[in-house]
Formats: sequence, structure tokens, C-alpha cells
Amino acid sequence: MPLCVFDIFSDGTTKVPTDTQLTGPGAYRWWHFDLTDPMLEPWVQKNLHEIPAGSLIQKQTRPRCDPFESGLILNLRGINMNAGQAADEMVSVRMYVENDLLITVRRKKVFAIDAIRQMAAAQNAPPSPAEFLEELIIRLTLRVQQHVESLDEQAEFFEEDLEDKQTPMPRELPEIRRSVIRLRRYLDPQRMALSKLAALNIPLIPEASQLELREQANSALIAVEELDELRDRLVSVQDEHDANVAQRQARHGYVLSVAAAIFLPLSFITGLFGVNVGGMPGTDHPWAFTVLSLGMLGLAVLMFVVLKLVRWI
Repeated sequence: MPLCVFDIFSDGTTKVPTDTQLTGPGAYRWWHFDLTDPMLEPWVQKNLHEIPAGSLIQKQTRPRCDPFESGLILNLRGINMNAGQAADEMVSVRMYVENDLLITVRRKKVFAIDAIRQMAAAQNAPPSPAEFLEELIIRLTLRVQQHVESLDEQAEFFEEDLEDKQTPMPRELPEIRRSVIRLRRYLDPQRMALSKLAALNIPLIPEASQLELREQANSALIAVEELDELRDRLVSVQDEHDANVAQRQARHGYVLSVAAAIFLPLSFITGLFGVNVGGMPGTDHPWAFTVLSLGMLGLAVLMFVVLKLVRWI
């Protein structure tokens, strides 16, 4: 059934319960499930109201924060730190919280939840549901900030490369742009969910926790603003690379046009004197080819001077 279940007491100590009751003798009972567990759906439908039960077993979620009676429905997202998976494929954690109950559900491993699980096993769990939420949100937000900082460093590297206009566009640039878009898709609603959570006036979230949650909501807002800036900077980098490519192509086309302008009359003369019919002048004179070559060279110089005078080159 659950991945873990702990009775957590007000001093942070924990005990693994032996009964199957929804709540226990501690300050609160924490149930942690895997969404793919076939027993999860009948368990939540048996023990919870249909609205929080439905929120815990939804296949697709987005960050949300909604009070429900005396409890709280909360969905959050975190950076995907699972091996072999993209960081921007953010992992979700679905939660239902009451004063003496906390249920978390995940599809993929959430390292922030796993860290709290280890704290509980070490008899150092968050002593209240509000502090559990604080600990979880701090860890999720910190990993988001670290990932955004790594993207920012890559953007700075791309911008430095622009100093050399011959540097080709980085192959990673399009993927990083898509990564920023995917991250913002979840982090903007998460920012709003955290702001709503910090503003709730319910007994479950005491004032001391509200202060910390406001700080985390502010950190989430900063992360979203940094993603907006990153998106614009990466667009600017790609535009600059595109402009450099267009400039090089225009310069190459210009050189070819100048060469064509010089060699077009020479091609005409060689074609004219290359016709194999009677009456061609110079066929009986040994110096005819030399004279023709010198004449073509003089014509090429003349064409170059003319192009210079009309400022084509």
C-alpha cells in the first residue's frame, strides 16, 4: 500500500503505526503513496471526501492551492532529478492536508519528499503539517533556483560566444529555449499557488508559517521573472546568430556578384572567339592568343576600375 506511513509527534519524533486508521496518536499521521499503486484509488475513496480523493488520483495535474472544509488541497511541482530524465519534465506531488493528517501522492520519485522521509526515519520530522509544507516547499524552490541559475550560466556562455561573429549557433540553444518554456509552464501557476497558500487565513497555517511561505512565494516569483528574462535573452542570442549568418551569406553573395560582373564580358569574348567557323581573325597569326589574353586582362582591370568608381566594391 503506502510507500511509507509515520505517526509524527510534536517534538519531531516518529513511529511507524501498526493500525490502518486514517489518523493516529501523534500530532499528525503522514501517508505517502505511489500514484500507480492499484490500491490507492479504493483507499482514498473509502477514507476521504470525493473532492480531495479525486485531486489525489488525477492523472494530469497543475499546481493548485484550494482550501477544502478544514483541510487543504495542494499540488506542487519540482525539478525532475531522476536519472536519465530531463530536469524540465517536472515531477508532481499531490497533497491533502488537515490538522492531524497529511497525505502525499507522487508518480515519479520526488527527492524533496524522499529527504523528509529520511528525516522522519531519523526521528527528526517536521513537527506539524504546516512545518512539513514549509520544509517541502523550501526544498522544491531551492532546486528550482539552482536549475534556473544553471540555465542562466549557459545563456551567459552563449552571449560571450557572440563576441566572435564566426562562432556557429550552439546546438543546445533550441533545446534550452524549449526547456525554459516548459519550466515556466509549471512555475508560473506554482507561484500563484504559493502566494495563495501564504495568504490563507486558516488554523492549519499559523502566522509564523505564513511568513516563511511568503518568502518562498517571493522566491518562486523571482524564478519566474528570471525565466522570462532568460527566454528573451535566448531569443536575442538566436536572433544575433541568425543575423550573423545572414550577413555572411550576403557578403558571399556580394563577392560572387562582383566576380560575375567582372567575368561576364570575359566569358562572352572567350565564347565568341571559341566558335569553330571560318573567318575568325588571328587564326594564322602566332601572337593572336597572346594579344587576346592581354586584351582580356586589360578588360578585367577596366571592369574592376569601373565597379570601384560606381562604388560596388
